[in-house]
Amino acid sequence: MGSLFRSEEMTLCQLFLQSEAAYACVSELGELGLVQFRDLNPDVNAFQRKFVNEVRRCDEMERKLRYLEKEIKKDNIPMTDTGENPEAPQPREMIDLEATFEKLENELREVNMNAESLKRNFLELTEVKHILRKTQVFFDEMADPSREEEQVQLLGEEGMRAGGQAALKLGFVAGVILRERIPAFERMLWRACRGNVFLRQAEIETPLEDPATGDEVYKSVFIIFFQGDQLKTRVRKICEGFRASLYPCRETPADRREMAMSVMTRIEDLNTVLGQTQDHRHRVLVAAAKNIKSWFIKVRKIKAIYHTLNLFNLDVTQKCLIAECWVPVLDMESIQLALRRGTERSGSSVPPILNRMDTFEEPPTYNRTNKFTKAFQALVDAYGVANYREVNPAPYAIITFPFLFAVMFGDLGHGLIMFLFALYMVLKEKPLQAKKTDNEIWNIFFGGRYCLLLMGMFSMYTGIIYNDVFSKSLNVFGSHWSSVYDMNYLMRNKDATIDPKDAYSSTPYPVGVDPVWQFASNKIVFLNAFKMKVSIILGVAQMLFGVILSLWNYRYFGKRLDIYLLFIPQIIFLCFLFLYMVLLMFIKWVSYEATATDERLLPTCAPSILITFINMVLFKPAEPSGNCDPYMYGGQGGLQKLLVVVALLCVPWMLLAKPLYIMRNQRKAHLPLNNHVNAVEENGGAAHADLESGVQNAAPAQQPAHKPAGGHDEEDLQEIFIHSGIHTIEYVLGSVSHTASYLRLWALSLAHAQLSEVLWSMVMRMGLQREGWFGGVAVFLMFAFWAVLTVSILVLMEGLSAFLHTLRLHWVEFQSKFYSGAGYTFSPFAFEVILEQAASSNDD
Repeated sequence: MGSLFRSEEMTLCQLFLQSEAAYACVSELGELGLVQFRDLNPDVNAFQRKFVNEVRRCDEMERKLRYLEKEIKKDNIPMTDTGENPEAPQPREMIDLEATFEKLENELREVNMNAESLKRNFLELTEVKHILRKTQVFFDEMADPSREEEQVQLLGEEGMRAGGQAALKLGFVAGVILRERIPAFERMLWRACRGNVFLRQAEIETPLEDPATGDEVYKSVFIIFFQGDQLKTRVRKICEGFRASLYPCRETPADRREMAMSVMTRIEDLNTVLGQTQDHRHRVLVAAAKNIKSWFIKVRKIKAIYHTLNLFNLDVTQKCLIAECWVPVLDMESIQLALRRGTERSGSSVPPILNRMDTFEEPPTYNRTNKFTKAFQALVDAYGVANYREVNPAPYAIITFPFLFAVMFGDLGHGLIMFLFALYMVLKEKPLQAKKTDNEIWNIFFGGRYCLLLMGMFSMYTGIIYNDVFSKSLNVFGSHWSSVYDMNYLMRNKDATIDPKDAYSSTPYPVGVDPVWQFASNKIVFLNAFKMKVSIILGVAQMLFGVILSLWNYRYFGKRLDIYLLFIPQIIFLCFLFLYMVLLMFIKWVSYEATATDERLLPTCAPSILITFINMVLFKPAEPSGNCDPYMYGGQGGLQKLLVVVALLCVPWMLLAKPLYIMRNQRKAHLPLNNHVNAVEENGGAAHADLESGVQNAAPAQQPAHKPAGGHDEEDLQEIFIHSGIHTIEYVLGSVSHTASYLRLWALSLAHAQLSEVLWSMVMRMGLQREGWFGGVAVFLMFAFWAVLTVSILVLMEGLSAFLHTLRLHWVEFQSKFYSGAGYTFSPFAFEVILEQAASSNDD
């Protein structure tokens, strides 16, 4: 049986590899991706394993590559991704890679340090340039006679009388400070110096680059005038506390002009050197960007190989590595070929040995998937991974999942939107896959593109069956009610009630629902009855199919006892009650018609299926109403009682049959030993003593096969009874609740149709009722608004709701009949998976 319907057959193997060939063989197995290794050193610390030094070297190389990648992204240099998948380098090539990365890192760090130093010098010279330019105004202000009052405050009257220009007698410091620190800086100067300083500041208009971070910062130039060394010391300490940069500033205008010319010359020289440094850095990064993707792949493959080798055991001679691994039986030949290639690459003369092992351990579950079946398998595995070789629900979900979704989402227009969106993703699959976006919602849609495609197709089909297109109907074949309910009649009677006995031609509409129902006031009554019954029919059919799949499981695992004690009563209980209810629906549809000659076969005499089913379960006789027959066929009452009695008998059958059968077998197993003991007791004391010693000697050998009569046997029987009781209650009550649960198909379908109709009548119709040029504008605006609401609410939100309800029907109502989902997934050593996980973690 292929792995599409049941997981692959797995086997546990022991692998012997020569030390020289182990690396190459594991590399080939990583490319193949079909071997899951077991850790044979679970008690050994990760830092005490054999290849821990090689793993550390790989970590160091990866760190250097991440540093290079960060610098490349900082300069917005595109990293070439050719899509090639280089093989894992040989161990001897690690030295060359390490040397290359070491050289690139050292060169880049040296260039960055030089660039930072040059930028720091450039920043200082730029700040000096602004100081010399801005402070000239401040010196001119201090030399102005009109500012005598401020000079008196700083020098005092005696200092002013001492003569000379006040500005020359005042000390000063000049510098640059961050603009946001100016208010606090000014307050601190005023308080610490008690107002005996004179501060002037001016903003630098252009932002300056921080050499350490590369961020742009805004600064201001300031100059502080004071008198005396004491104030000078205090002012410098305050500047140091606010991290202001102080620069020398000449006192005379001529010296300042000379200093400014020198600064401008140095700035020009620095610009030239900085440009050359940046060009060199750019060339280094461009060269690294061409190879960094392949370098990452090589390093991660090397690291993965050594991590895997750390799971192996060394034999006594230290020349052979021993591994244990799970492999698919069908791929044994491919694995042998991969091992042979690895041996040839390493130049070893000793071939590897792959032996199959016997084990009682549960193998992992491996379901092969492709790009089409992957999404459906993921939906099943989200509930729980199947037990080993258990029936896989995924192939059946490929049809049932989109179909049940479409029953709730049946609209030709909405289905077409979903289908076209999925078709775009399918047709543009390769370019969209190459983009590798970080948008999680887009990745979910793209991963389930084939599922969306089928959901859209099935929704279009059910939309045709419902004859529903954006809440309107298509009149393709002409109405079969047209003799009376023609267009003129329907235009005059907006709330017409359609009665089949009036004008129905007795020939159904070729495909789906007749479009005349779109205008009928009893449309909801008609569609309610139709969709409700269809929901129950689909639900019972899917549940029956699930119970039949459990038979497939029992036969495959050789559980013949469960077939007779579980499957048969379950299928009888479901068929005799709920399948019978479905058959009543078909009988009712066939037996009663509007134009019947016998009044007892008119639709008004058709009994309610729900009332009939309730009376049947309660053993309540049906009550006739007028001339109407409460039964749909002869002998219905007696047959229904028989069906209910047999169905009720299945409950103790499921509850007690299996525990009682197991208890009877255990008693039979103890019977021979008890008979032998009784016979020996009749032969006297000596024989009894011999038997006693013999039984004591034989007890250890018999212990595994036959347990003592008490203790564990009683506990096991209690567990069996409890387990049987839980499953019986779950199945019986679940059959009722699960059948009712399928009514969500009807409820959501009705809600979707009504919401679509409300949206059309409240939005689109408002634009269509306008006339003239204003009507054209209104239609355009209303159509845009209606289209946005249709896509956002009816397609996205309603689609998500229908998707979640469909998921619940498959997980609970369908899979609970045959699927345990208590296994664990097959996780092979595969470079492809490791590289995808590394790429996604880097993106995060």
